[in-house]
Amino acid sequence: HVQLQASGGGLVQAGGSLRLSCAASGNILRLHSMGWYRQAPRKQRDLVATISEGGRTTYADSVKGRFTISRDNAKRTTYLQMNSLKPEDTAVYYCNADISTTPWRRSHYWGQGTLVTVSS
Repeated sequence: HVQLQASGGGLVQAGGSLRLSCAASGNILRLHSMGWYRQAPRKQRDLVATISEGGRTTYADSVKGRFTISRDNAKRTTYLQMNSLKPEDTAVYYCNADISTTPWRRSHYWGQGTLVTVSS
């Protein structure tokens, strides 16, 4: 059984910063890529950032230069440092992880979501 526990959301003024965390736990053989997605009200869930097992990162154009994804493999945790936040960053943020639980079983798992609200 695998769980992803996200935390760190909250209310912040435009221009402010927040740091999200997502810790993976359970029957994990290998933790591959990890990532963050977000879903604003009445919109689809969009990719924000990903980080590979080796640390290679990708970002949505809308967050490049403002958000930084990182990971601590020993803690099985990924972080999303969000700076210069804008009202349009308001959304529920979900973490995602590509996890092998056995040599033959590999799946993507989702965290429960954490709400980020940016006021203007």
